[in-house]
Amino acid sequence: MGDHSTRTRTAGQDQPRHRRKPVRAFAVRAVATLAVTAAVGAVTAAAPAHHGPQIRQPTPKSPLAVGYGGAVASVDADATAAGIEVLRQGGNAVDAAVATASALGVTEPYSAGIGGGGYFVYYSAARHQVFTIDGRETAPHSATDQLFVENGKPLAFADAVTSGRSVGVPGTAATWQTALDSWGTRSLGQVLKPAERIARDGFAVDATFNSQTAANQDRFKDFPATAKLYLPGGQPRPVGAVQRNPDLARTYQELGAKGVGAIYHGDIGADIVRTVRKPPVDPAATRVVRSGDLTTGDLASYRAKKQAPTHTTYRGLDVYGPAPSSSGGTTVAEALNILEHTDLAHADEAQYLHHYIEASRIAFADRGRWVGDPAFEQVPTAGLTSKRFAASRACLIKDDAVLTSPLAPGDPAHPAACGASGQAAPTTYEGENTTHLTVADKWGNVVSYTLTIEQTGGSAITVPGRGFLLNNELTDFSFVPAGAAAPDPNLPGPGKRPRSSISPTIVLNNGRPDFAIGSPGGATIITTVLQVLTEHVDRGLPLVDAIAAPRASQRNAANTELEPALWNSPLKAQLQAIGHQFAQNPEIGAATGIQHLPDGRWLAAAEPTRRGGGSAAVVTPAVH
Repeated sequence: MGDHSTRTRTAGQDQPRHRRKPVRAFAVRAVATLAVTAAVGAVTAAAPAHHGPQIRQPTPKSPLAVGYGGAVASVDADATAAGIEVLRQGGNAVDAAVATASALGVTEPYSAGIGGGGYFVYYSAARHQVFTIDGRETAPHSATDQLFVENGKPLAFADAVTSGRSVGVPGTAATWQTALDSWGTRSLGQVLKPAERIARDGFAVDATFNSQTAANQDRFKDFPATAKLYLPGGQPRPVGAVQRNPDLARTYQELGAKGVGAIYHGDIGADIVRTVRKPPVDPAATRVVRSGDLTTGDLASYRAKKQAPTHTTYRGLDVYGPAPSSSGGTTVAEALNILEHTDLAHADEAQYLHHYIEASRIAFADRGRWVGDPAFEQVPTAGLTSKRFAASRACLIKDDAVLTSPLAPGDPAHPAACGASGQAAPTTYEGENTTHLTVADKWGNVVSYTLTIEQTGGSAITVPGRGFLLNNELTDFSFVPAGAAAPDPNLPGPGKRPRSSISPTIVLNNGRPDFAIGSPGGATIITTVLQVLTEHVDRGLPLVDAIAAPRASQRNAANTELEPALWNSPLKAQLQAIGHQFAQNPEIGAATGIQHLPDGRWLAAAEPTRRGGGSAAVVTPAVH
């Protein structure tokens, strides 16, 4: 484990090259035009000292910041400030990413924390190379493909979600330690300090936190440890109330002192296992809460996996993402390779959206057939991300017609023009609450990191005395085969990682950072990253406007989901005229990103409104 604060960096001489100009500078759509430029340089310098009254204003957020010395973007201002604090103290992007992530475990505990997992993508300025860590949760070694089957029938999703059975071995703490050991300059104990302080001193509840608590009130009230933490007096804390978590502060302190062995071989892990095997339910609750079969041996055998990223080229840029067990990297890459066959920069808006939707439909059809945990399944990663396979699938798209879902997959090993291989299967459900952060430092290192506990509030089970919620990530497995006649690579298995859609992405131009993006949102993560990337690269939108633009999401389903701004747009009728069918989704994703500007400054960007808006900051704001 060790203290890494004495390490020195050799990347200081690396200066990322200027990014190319967009293909075409489009006027930003009215619906995405937001008064964000006035916020340039607005930075929360460091997490405030929380010793004030019990009601206080939530920390202000800015969706855009430009300047020098490094940048951080996340959904939460206190978490972003934690990352900036570490950068100001001389830490690098990896140190700051772990600090930001651990703070999100305090301020956004229904989306992430040490009870969950995620995928970490890192660009090393010293080596001009991208690396990844698969920190996905794993099933207990006792799990079989019947994990969520009772009496010959699959469990109702609601019954599986709030249970010990849905809890996988958490991978987040192992991801942090692996990242710090591999590329960091600070110890785990050092980078946990800002989050420990926020947990101890508290933060102001905002409208998003309040509404998410209220949405989970019926679940949370059935678990005394969760109710005590988040439902004082039986009700969610109002906006402005101070939320403290002294148990989590002590847990972080123990992790910092003992290392992550405290989870995988020690007392914290023993408490996790006890909670999963016998969920502590209120005696007055009527809910049936199934136990899980997690053991201390399952925790002891867990490893975060360092592995090569997925890679493709797009319009002369290099695009890197997470390899399987995530389907994000392969599916984004395949869709980009398909879209490269169309001049999206000069297409009208309806044709741009049509091709983006159809490429997503095709890529999701192939994802469902081929992507699972590569330790258990033969995943043709190289084939799925190849230009040859994309060309064989791109010919399915017509300018004046729509494909029918569920669409049958292709065969990456034997690409046939417009061909199919086997039976079509629908895309299975994934929970839509996760969180994403992006970080850059003064040396040019970049981190894009998405972490999760699955659905909002995870399993709803807080580990007593420890202050964190457990994931319900195993519900990302298919409970039964997605299609009766179609092979399903995502069935449960012993020690298996469920397929994920997490898609932290880093884009290089001539080997140097151009921009990095990512998003929460379950299976909509893939389409969000794809749309933000193409809006920016092809349509010429500034990164913050590409993040703000209204979204559509097609995942090999009969209906394409539209946000209200597109639902109420004339574009909907134009697309319906060629056969598209739509359903409304009030909010798709919640992206953050960073970009290296041609003049050497960093730009950090976040959502202006989705999920209550995000928080972007830089170490030294540019002076205008």
